[in-house]
Amino acid sequence: MGKPVVIIGAGGQGKVAADLVRACGDTVMGFLDDRAVGPHVLGPVADAANYPHCLFLLAVGDNAVRKRLAETLELPWHTAVHPTACVSPSAVVGEGTVILPMAVVHTDAVVGRHCIVNSGAVVEHDNALGDYTHVSPGAALAGGVRVGEGTHIGVGASVRGGISICGGCVIGAGAAVVRDITEPGVYVGVPARKLR
Repeated sequence: MGKPVVIIGAGGQGKVAADLVRACGDTVMGFLDDRAVGPHVLGPVADAANYPHCLFLLAVGDNAVRKRLAETLELPWHTAVHPTACVSPSAVVGEGTVILPMAVVHTDAVVGRHCIVNSGAVVEHDNALGDYTHVSPGAALAGGVRVGEGTHIGVGASVRGGISICGGCVIGAGAAVVRDITEPGVYVGVPARKLR
């Protein structure tokens, strides 16, 4: 039996997190959620203190909410890497981060705290992802990319090598980022442009 893990968030991201925890050989003790009910929901988030011998994993897709919870709750955070993910020994992965099936985190990449590197995403060599970022399924970041805190890279988006993206951005699904992004906002299209 592996480590006991309580998952905060019982929605879709929580289901994914539960599969991830089990794939890593750890034990899902249940979910804490302020809104959800069900046989595996242990209670609201405030009940975390009732599980002193557990690790905790934030399974909340919204980057801002994930940040608020991580900074409010003083809990021992679990970091989970799916066995099918390819993470370089020289990569650095922050606490509370999840790396999902078939994702790649390459040589000397740095992934911040409480990030989500989703299924099939590619984070190439020398990338730096700020805390609370989310790289969606199938997104690809070429080498030397810098992504600021709380940015969400959409499904299938691509980012050219050496690009910097400031914090607080949303890069739309399928977008291609070919120039630095220095202003927070929503960027879509090929090449990616800010929505007005």
